[in-house]
Amino acid sequence: MITLTHYLVVSAILFAMGVLGIFMNRKNLIVVLMAIELILLSVNLNLVAFSAFLHDLVGQVFAMFVLTVAAGEAAIGLAILVIYFRARGTISVDDVNRMKG
Repeated sequence: MITLTHYLVVSAILFAMGVLGIFMNRKNLIVVLMAIELILLSVNLNLVAFSAFLHDLVGQVFAMFVLTVAAGEAAIGLAILVIYFRARGTISVDDVNRMKG
């Protein structure tokens, strides 16, 4: 039988993969965005698991709001990336530093 501990372990693994994705790969902005999505997915898994464990729907409703914000973040982030790529010809994170000032 699957218990709350199993969900928490999977969530911790997803969170660690997201954090490692951010710190290990700072060159590709798309990979960084995908790593942020993994972190948000692990948080949602925690919310739903605890909601089911406590027999309360508040965690599931909050997870839906987090999914909505994550979808908006992904859409806006990718739109900014497309515009940046059209202007510069690359999406390397090192080149984003030129935008300062």
